[in-house]
Amino acid sequence: MSAAAPSDLALFWAAVIAVSILVYVILDGFDLGVGILFGTTREESHRLHMMDTIAPFWDGNETWLVVIGAGLFATFPVVYAVFLGAFYLPVLLLLVGLIFRGIAFEFRYRSVKTRWLWDLGFFLGSTVVAFVQGAAVGALMRGLPVAQGQFAGTSFEWLHPFSVLTGVGLVFGYALLGAGWIVLKSEGDLRDWAYRRIPWLAAAVFGVLGLAFAVSLSVDAGAIAQSHLKDRPWGWAFVAVAIASLIGVVTGVRVRRDGVAYALTVVFIAAAYLTLGTMFWPYMVPYAVTVASAAAPEESLRFLFYGGVVVLPVIAAYTIGVYWVFRGKVRSGYR
Repeated sequence: MSAAAPSDLALFWAAVIAVSILVYVILDGFDLGVGILFGTTREESHRLHMMDTIAPFWDGNETWLVVIGAGLFATFPVVYAVFLGAFYLPVLLLLVGLIFRGIAFEFRYRSVKTRWLWDLGFFLGSTVVAFVQGAAVGALMRGLPVAQGQFAGTSFEWLHPFSVLTGVGLVFGYALLGAGWIVLKSEGDLRDWAYRRIPWLAAAVFGVLGLAFAVSLSVDAGAIAQSHLKDRPWGWAFVAVAIASLIGVVTGVRVRRDGVAYALTVVFIAAAYLTLGTMFWPYMVPYAVTVASAAAPEESLRFLFYGGVVVLPVIAAYTIGVYWVFRGKVRSGYR
């Protein structure tokens, strides 16, 4: 692979994809988290109100997943090819989970007799999507075998103890984000219900990620050791911020400020994401494909740039507009 420095356009598109991933994780993360929590209660009034809190947002949130996929395909085709080769099964499970979530969201209101089926699909779809995303992150941290720009491993290369734990960790992380969102958007019994679960979810996230760290130093050695974190000690500041944010989430429950849990969970996710960036850079596929070596030709990047500066602000403006219009507590439902 080329060791040349990436061009300005390659850096621009790498930044666009990186920001899009973070936005997707934060925005779709809370509605996936609500879906995960949805399966932990049988109270129909709670389930109905959970749906109401995400009704105006869930489909728009997934737009950022399309931006990520299309952006990788067009601007970093090598990364797209390696990623699909390495995560064929997780991507398939992710798509099935997203389809079931979308179908369940609409059908549960119109098929009373089979509502149990759509409720189960909504819960399982949300959980599977969260798990495979986390497992993919864990597999990337371990590094992927790449030869001549192609994935050189097996279909189950991603399935290791460390990646399973990161998958479980993201399930709990999204559930924590979802609980914070429910507190932010609801009142009464559901708000109290979500408040009671926040400390347990924060403890679960901390425990699972701590176990994953222990596994990376023993059973599944190499996930952290081969990263660039040891060469960039300042990156541990992001780890400290992430830990402090989790502690703050639990502390914030005591003061009952409705926005604190969600905001600090977002800080936790952003700090964890910056930690990954510190570990990976300049690789887009750790530790085999760099930004420079994966970028499409400059002419293609330049052509796509002119479209991107028009389309991306429109998507961002639409997202901001939806959240502004539907701001505040959900009192009578959006449906």
